[in-house]
Amino acid sequence: MTDRHALDFSTLTGREVEVLLLLASGEQNRWLARRLGIAERTVRAHTSSIVRKLELKSRFEAAIVSHLYTDDIKCQTQMGSSAA
Repeated sequence: MTDRHALDFSTLTGREVEVLLLLASGEQNRWLARRLGIAERTVRAHTSSIVRKLELKSRFEAAIVSHLYTDDIKCQTQMGSSAA
């Protein structure tokens, strides 16, 4: 991820946002799945989609982005849902 890379969190689905925000905890997919009440395989699918949509390189990078940009993620996704 470069400094010029603009992260557009509004492209994420509601569930992807939930997964992204939980990635900052550093917990394993199994824990995230239990927390969200979904299958671990579904968490992996959402994580893969997040990495692709935000043009990141890994789950680890997504977790760092989530930690650093938590407020931006919440703000952009709330604005996107209120515009719908």
